[in-house]
Amino acid sequence: MFHKTDILTVQENLRRRGYRMTPQRETILQVFQTLPEGTHLSAEELHEQLKVLACGISLATTYRTVKLLASIGLLRELDFAEGHKHYELAADESPPHHHLICVDCNQAIEFEQAPLYELGQDVADSHRFKLIDVQYKVFGVCPTCQDAGDKR
Repeated sequence: MFHKTDILTVQENLRRRGYRMTPQRETILQVFQTLPEGTHLSAEELHEQLKVLACGISLATTYRTVKLLASIGLLRELDFAEGHKHYELAADESPPHHHLICVDCNQAIEFEQAPLYELGQDVADSHRFKLIDVQYKVFGVCPTCQDAGDKR
């Protein structure tokens, strides 16, 4: 769950952008904080978890909230080429990571590769861009799906 200082930081971050910390935003951030590392949720998957909590947050509010939280850097929006976005908590203290994505089963595996992040920073700097995120995605077929394909 959020520590008091975390909530104050998030509230200030929202306030600077003209928003406030609503109970819905706090609940959604708390769900992301409790997820195992490496878990990515679509808005629909998040909404299913919110329904279990019986907090009354609609799917439309879920969509709006994850978009807002991603736009201010509290969530990281990921596109795994499935026709919808996934989200994960953006953690400043964790090392930058990227994703291997199986095009058969949609499994996403995280991997760290600092030079990719540094390359993104260099490119952004050379064009006078303020870097927000670097996402490197490798699409392929995982070993399990390769084995299943060999058996067909």
